[in-house]
Amino acid sequence: MKVLVTGTAGFIGFHVVQQLLATGEEVVGVDQINDYYDVRLKYNRLREIGMDPDHLPWNHPVQSLSYPGYRFYRINLEDRDAVMHLFEQEKPDRVIHLAAQAGVRYSLTHPEAYLDSNIYGFLSVLEACRRHPVDHLIYASSSSVYGLNKTMPFSEHSPVDHPVSLYAATKKSNEMMAHTYSYLFGIPTTGLRFFTVYGPWGRPDMALFLFTENILAGTPIDVFNYGNMERDFTYVDDIVKGVLAVSSLPPVPSKHWDARNPDSATSSAPYRILNIGNSKPVKLMDFIRALEQSLGKEALLHKMPMQPGDVPATWADTSALRKLTGYQPETPVEKGIKRFVAWYRRYYKK
Repeated sequence: MKVLVTGTAGFIGFHVVQQLLATGEEVVGVDQINDYYDVRLKYNRLREIGMDPDHLPWNHPVQSLSYPGYRFYRINLEDRDAVMHLFEQEKPDRVIHLAAQAGVRYSLTHPEAYLDSNIYGFLSVLEACRRHPVDHLIYASSSSVYGLNKTMPFSEHSPVDHPVSLYAATKKSNEMMAHTYSYLFGIPTTGLRFFTVYGPWGRPDMALFLFTENILAGTPIDVFNYGNMERDFTYVDDIVKGVLAVSSLPPVPSKHWDARNPDSATSSAPYRILNIGNSKPVKLMDFIRALEQSLGKEALLHKMPMQPGDVPATWADTSALRKLTGYQPETPVEKGIKRFVAWYRRYYKK
């Protein structure tokens, strides 16, 4: 199989590519390498898989120096002609679309970035899959789509009509766009709703990274909702296993889907939505204590009210993913945090 992965300079995409290459797949990576956070981290991820950051021309393939089966393209997914040319040239069998403008709070101040990347960029991918059919399109959705929902654990079968951030609204839009293309053009699509992924090489705008940086510097950490938060923290290796297991199982139209009582997670088209998380929510203060133990240093807490766009708790019902693939996360938060801290100290020499 030839697998095209978008967002390969990003956190999850980087780990997905590493695992695909370890299993001998041919991989085509795509990223525009934007400056939402420190691009040096993105370039260093690319170095880990054999790319020379000084030689990454736009819209042209670059061969990995470490893996014969890996090529990388620096492409802006909003450039539909470039994306179409990429599909014409590479003819991927499978697409794992992880590129997106991430971050809930950033969407409050830079809404246009979310429409450009998450809507127009995804449209380019859908159109390319339409013109150059693939066996399966897997794309990143988010637990943020649950918005004002209070019923726990979050189920894919529940309606998600009340997002509380533009980021969440774009991810719900992705799901609706994917369904349209599955229905009209028969493209098998699976949307994966990620729940708070963490681990080595993670994003600097996420809590674990920010907490670690501030605790080591002796700077207070911002603890929102006065610490009364719960998150379904999921270690990146467990996420990658789930993504790759799903990728080899394209959906088919559901024989049981009823238009009079429609299930939002399945369809009469080759379409499905799946949660992918740990299914074991952790209290934020317990998360911070585990980090303090790994760092051997106590945090200074700056407790603050809930931020716009945030939700007090997330909890994934992963029963559908488990039934489909046998998915079973194996990494407890304490172990995952230790691995992240070990990487952070090595990377930043602290």
